[in-house]
Amino acid sequence: MKTPTNGQTAQKKKIFIVDDHCILREGLSRLINTEDDITVCGEADNVSDALQAIAQCKPDIVIVDITLRDGSGIRLIENLTYTHPGLPVLVLSMHDEATYAERCLKTGAMGYVMKQESSRNLLTAIRKVLGGEIYVSDKLNVRLLHKFVKNKFEDIDFPTELLSNRELEVYQLIGQGLKKHEIAERLNLSVKTVETYIEHIKIKLQLKGTHDVLMHAIKSFS
Repeated sequence: MKTPTNGQTAQKKKIFIVDDHCILREGLSRLINTEDDITVCGEADNVSDALQAIAQCKPDIVIVDITLRDGSGIRLIENLTYTHPGLPVLVLSMHDEATYAERCLKTGAMGYVMKQESSRNLLTAIRKVLGGEIYVSDKLNVRLLHKFVKNKFEDIDFPTELLSNRELEVYQLIGQGLKKHEIAERLNLSVKTVETYIEHIKIKLQLKGTHDVLMHAIKSFS
């Protein structure tokens, strides 16, 4: 994007990146900082650090991954919606939009981009969200429009849609191979609370036991 030629230099929009992979953050920063109208003002790899830094940085938009070092990006979106109402959030994730995109939008995000998309699409998404628009893939847009036309926003397309945000967070960590005590430590919960979430997951996904939850989660996130 070209700089305005009216004699004045437009102030760059500030972007904050939250992702648990350092290399990706560095690559994304290089991509964004080559643009004339946007710049990276900070980054973090976990929810707690992100919340603290965002309060200081005061970005115009936050790019968030689903998987973070201390939990889920969905939890960060929930926090930002409460602590910084009106701050646009764009999700950039390796996870299939079929599982997460609609949930993220309902939580407060304004866009969802999968990491295998081109850098051009990502930049387009950033600018659309900065402009107050919602950005999703054409495929997801068709699905959401279909729900709107049929007035079936409560329809369940995927079993995991039945899970609460916290249950999905636990389910995802199970799929990554974490044990109950590791999940409890990661999410700052008691093991008993994690076991309760697992029981809810079993019931909602109609699974027979903990082993079935494990195998189902591994399959979902492999």
